[in-house]
Amino acid sequence: MSHSFVVHVADAELEPEPLAPEQIVSGTPEVTGKVVWESADGRQIRGVWQITPGVVTDTEADELFVVISGSATVEVEDGPTLRVGPGDMAVLRAGDRTTWTVHETLRKAYAVNLG
Repeated sequence: MSHSFVVHVADAELEPEPLAPEQIVSGTPEVTGKVVWESADGRQIRGVWQITPGVVTDTEADELFVVISGSATVEVEDGPTLRVGPGDMAVLRAGDRTTWTVHETLRKAYAVNLG
């Protein structure tokens, strides 16, 4: 997109983004998302992401996100345990190894910076 825009995050239509089987620790979590803006070089991405209840692992990018709905506990390996819910803003560092325990379907708006 080349112009300024607005996205109503709470009811934005999202597309399936299947998890790799090795990321799933327990449950049957499903991920959906939508990229709403990406820089020309692909190094900056803005979007909406959602995950249903379950436990998953991930290696994070440099990310700032705001939780719109739902709740989760994010355990950062060798770091803090973050409890996030509606209205919370969180920052994850590139390379953080995390375990997400999603209590209620979580929807977030995010900004990721790659390398």
